[in-house]
Amino acid sequence: MYESRSAPLVSRREFAWRMVLHIVWATVFIAASVLIGVLGHLMLEEGVHVYDAVLNSALIVGGIGPYIMPQTYGGKVFFAIYGVYVSLVFVATLGVVLAPIAHRVLHAFHLDDEN
Repeated sequence: MYESRSAPLVSRREFAWRMVLHIVWATVFIAASVLIGVLGHLMLEEGVHVYDAVLNSALIVGGIGPYIMPQTYGGKVFFAIYGVYVSLVFVATLGVVLAPIAHRVLHAFHLDDEN
């Protein structure tokens, strides 16, 4: 996906397209994580509406914490595991978005001065 060390830097347009693709992948990953939280919230907690489950999951993914505290044992265990999962999602998403930037900077440092 990335150019090798001996290849020249890609154009700004190609780099922008690469960034767009990485941001799309990160967005899909975050949306899937919110969906997992919504489904878990709806299945394990009784009387929760879809909009409350979406709000709760979005707040947890955003790092704020739950809006509605779980009342059941299963809900509490799920949100504990979900919180750890979301922390890993944050790190992975950050890596996906920053990888093209880091590669371009490091690639620019390794270009030969002869060219």
